Amino acid sequence: MMSNKLEESLKKLSVEAEELYLDSEIPIIEGEPTSLEFLRNYVSLNKPVVIKGAIDRWPAVHAWTNNYLRDKIGNKEVSVAVTPNGYADAVVGDRFVMPEERQMTISQFLDIIESKVEANGIFYIQKQNSSLTLEFEELVGDVERHIPWATDAFGKMPDAVNFWMGDGRAITSLHKDHYENLYCVISGQKTFTLIPPTDQAFVYYDEFQVSVFKENDSGRFEIIDDLETGKVPWISIDPLNVDPLKYPLYRHAHPVTIVVEAGDMLYLPSLWFHHVQQSHGCIAVNFWYDMEYDVKYVYYKFVESVIKTVS
Repeated sequence: MMSNKLEESLKKLSVEAEELYLDSEIPIIEGEPTSLEFLRNYVSLNKPVVIKGAIDRWPAVHAWTNNYLRDKIGNKEVSVAVTPNGYADAVVGDRFVMPEERQMTISQFLDIIESKVEANGIFYIQKQNSSLTLEFEELVGDVERHIPWATDAFGKMPDAVNFWMGDGRAITSLHKDHYENLYCVISGQKTFTLIPPTDQAFVYYDEFQVSVFKENDSGRFEIIDDLETGKVPWISIDPLNVDPLKYPLYRHAHPVTIVVEAGDMLYLPSLWFHHVQQSHGCIAVNFWYDMEYDVKYVYYKFVESVIKTVS
């Protein structure tokens, strides 16, 4: 259990961050910033921002309808995550459960999304291996291969560019990434719940056995343990339904929610905790730029180690 003095110090860290440089709401700007403005106002401060109309000029924003995808890549097989509850890579009971990965054509996937066929489970294209360039290369010409002003600010090209599309019930559980993330909504909308890194003491981690969903012959999803992988740390809190008795410190966190619409881009800084919901059939592309492992990261890891030591 955390000592009272340490808890007060961590609460002070969170409050001072909120008072000194964070915003009570995610800032929204119109049009692309220059690389200098982006670096100075957001990257260097580790602050998120929504950039309205940042990708309006992309052909994808106007072209990527379901009919277009059927015509362009309808017969192509891609990886699709399937779960019974919409939560892929999330805590279920005392397990960290990953989705069942299936191969199907885009047309088959769209038939499910459009309810033209009945299917058991919730389907989501969410593979994070630079899926746009590896599985959807026919669509690459409809978007930018990188974000020039961001590439200039970061001083590097993106490590990965991913394609996302799925059921409105598909949810990304609360987690953080070691990437600078530029998340671009092509159609529909995404709802992000963001929590700053300075609140990490109030976001509960635990160790969970890695498992995988698997639909059996009777149509029920089983949870199969991956004993070879063992346990991994993950966040057990669902910010949409927090038990205050189980997670009393979460009341000190400063979650903020932002809706990102089609044509807009969210800059999601490295180490920010995020939980994501989406409209049905929403399509998005995100760019992952590797973070700088600088003093920000060192201090983050120090606070993390202190919390682990006393918890």
